[in-house]
Amino acid sequence: MPHCVIEYSDTLDVKPILTAVFDGALQSELFEPGGADIKVRAQAYQQHISGAEHRDFIHVQLRILSGRNLAQKQHLSQSVLNQLLKLELISCSHTVEVVDIDRASYAKKVS
Repeated sequence: MPHCVIEYSDTLDVKPILTAVFDGALQSELFEPGGADIKVRAQAYQQHISGAEHRDFIHVQLRILSGRNLAQKQHLSQSVLNQLLKLELISCSHTVEVVDIDRASYAKKVS
C-alpha cells in the first residue's frame, strides 16, 4: 500500500512523474522502508480542458488503507506534491488527493 494513480496530460513525459510520486510516497515515511508496497501507475489523457487557457495537468490519487489521521494524510499529499513541483513543469496544474480504502472490504491475493 498505497496505490498511487496518476492521471496526466499525454504531452508530459510520464517517467519522471512516476518517479516523483514514488519518491514522495516513500519520503512520507508512512509506508515500509524501501517502498516494496508502493504501487504507482499512470493514465494519460489526450482530451482535456483545464480552465479557460490550455494547461497540462497531473492529478495524483493516493489510495491508502483507512486508519491514518488527517495530519498523516496531509503530510503524504504534501510530500508527493513537493516531489512533483521539483520537476519544474511550465503551465501545469498539480493536484494530489488521499482517499481511504475501507479495510473491512479490501481484499488482496498475490500469486
